[in-house]
Amino acid sequence: MIVRKSAAEIDGMARAGALVAETISLVGEHIRAGITTAELDKIAEEYVTARGGVPTSKGYRGFPATLCTSPNAMVVHGIPGSYVVEEGDLLSIDLGVTLDGLVADSCVTFGVGSIDPDSQRLLDVCRVALDAGIEQALAGNHVGDISHAVQQVVEGAGFSVVRSLVGHGVGRSYHEEPQIPNFGEPGRGRPLHEGMTIAIEPMITAGSPDVYLHDDGWSISTEDGSMAAHFEHTVAVTADGPRILTLPRVAAAAA
Repeated sequence: MIVRKSAAEIDGMARAGALVAETISLVGEHIRAGITTAELDKIAEEYVTARGGVPTSKGYRGFPATLCTSPNAMVVHGIPGSYVVEEGDLLSIDLGVTLDGLVADSCVTFGVGSIDPDSQRLLDVCRVALDAGIEQALAGNHVGDISHAVQQVVEGAGFSVVRSLVGHGVGRSYHEEPQIPNFGEPGRGRPLHEGMTIAIEPMITAGSPDVYLHDDGWSISTEDGSMAAHFEHTVAVTADGPRILTLPRVAAAAA
């Protein structure tokens, strides 16, 4: 069942989303060679809880941390710990926050210090793919329109979309219907209606789309060891077009 949200709920999700965005930005300011992912997780948890939020991932199906921290070939769901960030790394920071009972979810992949041109291009393409997907989050369109837009950007640039991982509905719960694949045919899939709130999240690789699950039961990495990137926004389908709900308060006010 797809849960459509009221205008008040969407505004509430935007408040949760602003906290998500501001937390990820703060974590990004602390990312440097020598810091551990556990230290970054502590920064995020303290910031979220001090502002009345609840880290949605912590305890979700047993996940032990606030952030998912996924370096380099790791695509998603990396568990913060003793990993020491290095110059040239790509590090994905994925965060969900629950505020006043509503959930927002976002991810940014950061380049650490000076990164190589191929890694920078991977990040740039992933960002463009996210924007292309968001542009299709229109009432009257279908999930496949989002999926196809992402796929066209990514594969057109010579990269791969991970087909076994998808975006999702979000809002009253962390994961709701519908699923939002990053590949597909336009005009296919579930129709989009006003009030739907979805997490659009291209997860892409520089090589093969194939991935594997680590022994920790959470972390997922590329089979071939190629670099991965992951960008995500929570988006509402509205009468005025897509509304990005995971923007900092200043950016959201200006939008």
